[in-house]
Amino acid sequence: MNFYSDNKALKFHLGHPMIKQCIDLKENGYTDSEKFDYAPKDFDDAMDSYDKVLEIIGEIAGEIIAPNAEDVDHEGAHVENYRVKYAKGTQKNHDTLTQAGVYGIALPRKYNGLHFSMVPYVMAAEIVSRADAGFANIWGLQDCAETIEEFASQDIKDEFLPRIATGATCSMDLTEPDAGSDLQAVQLKATYDEASKMWLLNGVKRFITNGDAEIKLVLARSEEGTADARGLSYFVHDKAWGGTKVRRIENKMGIKGSPTCELVFENAPSKLVGDRRMGLIKYVMSLMNGARLGVGAQSVGLSEAACREALKYAGEREQFKKKIIEFPAVYEMLSLMRAKTDAARTILYETSRWVDISKSYSALQRGGTTLSPEQRAASKAAGRNADMLTPMLKLFASEYANQNAYDAIQVHGGTGFMKDFPVERLYRDARILSIYEGTSQLQVVAAIRFVTNDSYTALINSYAEQKVEPQFEHLRTILAKMSDKYLKAVETVKGFENEELLDFHARRLVEIAGCLIMGHLLVLDANRAVTEELPNSSDYVKSAEIFIAHAAAKVKEHSTFIKHFNAEKIANYKSPAARD
Repeated sequence: MNFYSDNKALKFHLGHPMIKQCIDLKENGYTDSEKFDYAPKDFDDAMDSYDKVLEIIGEIAGEIIAPNAEDVDHEGAHVENYRVKYAKGTQKNHDTLTQAGVYGIALPRKYNGLHFSMVPYVMAAEIVSRADAGFANIWGLQDCAETIEEFASQDIKDEFLPRIATGATCSMDLTEPDAGSDLQAVQLKATYDEASKMWLLNGVKRFITNGDAEIKLVLARSEEGTADARGLSYFVHDKAWGGTKVRRIENKMGIKGSPTCELVFENAPSKLVGDRRMGLIKYVMSLMNGARLGVGAQSVGLSEAACREALKYAGEREQFKKKIIEFPAVYEMLSLMRAKTDAARTILYETSRWVDISKSYSALQRGGTTLSPEQRAASKAAGRNADMLTPMLKLFASEYANQNAYDAIQVHGGTGFMKDFPVERLYRDARILSIYEGTSQLQVVAAIRFVTNDSYTALINSYAEQKVEPQFEHLRTILAKMSDKYLKAVETVKGFENEELLDFHARRLVEIAGCLIMGHLLVLDANRAVTEELPNSSDYVKSAEIFIAHAAAKVKEHSTFIKHFNAEKIANYKSPAARD
């Protein structure tokens, strides 16, 4: 089984009209073809390369990673002599992908990378996540390479990036026992050692994904007497330099194949990445945005797996002398699972395209190119859209993955509660998605400013202005009515002039905006599928119809609540009563 070729939605999104702009910017004149025999000569050549590499990853995911997932879940990783030992299946997954030469997929070719744009890289993450969401963390942490490439000195780039392209594992060591979401509270100490010309790290890190990785990016306090973000810097540490021990691996609910470690740093040598004091303010924020895109892909991959498992079981299981898929209560559940997966996927690749364009312009500037006024405007617009969509993606994709995993178990009934079917593992794996790399609540905090400054309104309007076939006008009418409710809800909350009340309603407002954005994107997908006369165009039309019907009900619920909720009522929520 090939997890790329068996999913027509992937090639559909890879073929989006914006992908040419993404690739042309990434390749910058296709001049690499003069230096590297595997670099594309033009757009079609690049697309052919993307397709072939995704075929390879899809085959590995379907034939190796997915079959290993259950054993990896049961075996997990363990600690030997303060070092992590992967489960046998995890090690096989990693070795196979390394041998296939598909690590470093987004790295520049001068560091032995494939120099792919963001879209196929994110697509590869979705494919791997469908096979095993736990292993996707190990695969996805090659994102650390991007931070090194963007911010580190040339010497550090030359030292570490070629190793990542050949499979060296990575981790980002941020959180501590007393610093979870509040990274400003990080206390791991970094002290400069004149003798070695290195920084020495001392302290403890906790909840570190793939914590015993070979290459580690570490957030540490470099400035004595500070207690906030301005005292934090970013460092790269090589495990081979010594000074780190794995104290333990956390015993988690899910993603068992991904070792989550507590680490002790004892005079661990490291090198400064970028400038002092900018660790959290600039570098970690950049890395976290990439990680949130990765969790979006992970969530969509898991949703896809849940949909397929539920559909397969519903088509086989008989009750009352007919397949359970024939019961309305079941086929409604399955159709909504598919619509949510398609909605999450369309915002995933919309976000990826804007990130792609924004990063390519930034790379051109780092390389010495002076952007024209038109290019500067395009770069700014792409960055703004990427910033707007990233928290929205992380919020919805992770929540939908949890809902779909829940519903997949419900379709299975009592057997879904047993370990005989993969949905039990999917359910446990899904739960972390709305927690790590910023909880759903923190994504709302990041997104709400785009509600209040009308940025989401402008984005929604830009989608509504794109022409579609007459058969989709009824959906546009529903979306227009939803937009009216959204604008009135925003106006109502702004009218209170009460920050606490804004925070209280923030999630409702962000969810309405998200429903509108994904609804419009699904209509545009359906329109493209119909105009291109794709054989499965009806699938895109169905998802748009189902999702928008579901979203309209959600918008009505949220807008009604806001309309009838004033400042006095908030007092009822402040001290939840403990009733006998």
